[in-house]
Amino acid sequence: MRLRDWLEKWNLTGLKLTVPFLEMEWAPGDPDRDAAWDLYVELLTRITTQPLPADHGDERTALDSVHALFGLTRDVLKQRGRQATEFAKIAIAVLNQVVRPFTATWHRASLAGAFSDTRRCGEFRGELTALQAQLRIYSRMLADLAGVEDLTSLASDGAG
Repeated sequence: MRLRDWLEKWNLTGLKLTVPFLEMEWAPGDPDRDAAWDLYVELLTRITTQPLPADHGDERTALDSVHALFGLTRDVLKQRGRQATEFAKIAIAVLNQVVRPFTATWHRASLAGAFSDTRRCGEFRGELTALQAQLRIYSRMLADLAGVEDLTSLASDGAG
């Protein structure tokens, strides 16, 4: 199977990867599966995939949790080493193309006091909900790559 085919399976064809990467054979090994499991557990157990009801939580804490994905993913990549290249292709693209635009926008806004404005907090939560939908797809993809039962819907109380 080609990487392009695998991304199509998960409706992630919007990730911008170069044609040579997309046409490469998709052949994940045990290090890729182990890395996918490590990050799957992180995604499934934080606000990245879990609902944030309007009367619960804190926007700054939620933003910090989403931002933590960068360090967590880097740690997984370093721990699993060069043998987890199939995982790395996906993880790096998702971080840079899906997560980074959200965190960059909201980090700057938070520094400007956005989280003290109820309207801006509502905007943040709306954008977080959209990001969570994308990250639930990503978590399902990671479960598939890890070769484990996907608990994304169960963990997020049926959302997504």
